[in-house]
Amino acid sequence: MDDSPAPVPRGAWRREADTVVLEGVHVPERIAEPFAIYSESAYVRVPLEFEPHSHPLHELVWVRGGTMTVRLADSVVTVPEGHGLWIPAGMLHSGRTTARTALCDALFDPDRSPLGFPDPVAIEITPLLGSLLRHLERLDLSAAERLRAEAVVFDVLGPSDRQLALQVPPDERIAPIVAALLEDPADPRALPEWAGLVGASERTVSRLFRARTGLSFLQWRQVLRVHHAVSLLSEGLAVHEVSDLLGYAQSSTFIASFKRVMGATPGAYVDAREAASDRLEP
Repeated sequence: MDDSPAPVPRGAWRREADTVVLEGVHVPERIAEPFAIYSESAYVRVPLEFEPHSHPLHELVWVRGGTMTVRLADSVVTVPEGHGLWIPAGMLHSGRTTARTALCDALFDPDRSPLGFPDPVAIEITPLLGSLLRHLERLDLSAAERLRAEAVVFDVLGPSDRQLALQVPPDERIAPIVAALLEDPADPRALPEWAGLVGASERTVSRLFRARTGLSFLQWRQVLRVHHAVSLLSEGLAVHEVSDLLGYAQSSTFIASFKRVMGATPGAYVDAREAASDRLEP
């Protein structure tokens, strides 16, 4: 019996035509003593996708001016402006960023970091934390300056109140449904059609989604569409355009769905994202 972990699917939805796919991710495997943090960033002009990989160091990945989607073995996590995702050392993951995004990455040595979240967790990138991580990108810092900055990072780094993770149900009986919707969240097929696809009753499909994710099928699909909407809005699409792309008959229905999941309307979310981006600018 093969006990190796199942491979992590590459994306959360259909890949854009101009996406650049990176098969290998080159980051340090260790951090020179006595330091605990290595920080870097790069501007991404086109959609960028990272193949499944892992790091021997803890990773905090975040973006400015866009959105990132991270695919873990059992969940899809949306990382919007003002937030980052902590990924424990050794955890297999893949990722995708929107175009025209500043991709920021901080690696933490597990042996010298007082923080060590055991599971992936969304981190609030406050203006102070963002400034400190960018400060640590400098190569001209003295050892004392670097250690002081690292100490403050550990003081202010903490989980976000909003965790934008969607559980992916690990059940072979509904795997074709999950795969199709991850590929295209706007797929308009209704529950009876999905049930027919996998040769099960509507009740069985609903029960499996509820048991594996805590959400009904319709709720799970709604949250998935909102995750995709966050990426589309970050690319500058208007609310009505996102609504149309996701298959909503009326923009008002999309706005209501978005607000139920995100706690704000799409317009208010965009305004808050832009304000967060302005605060994080150096």
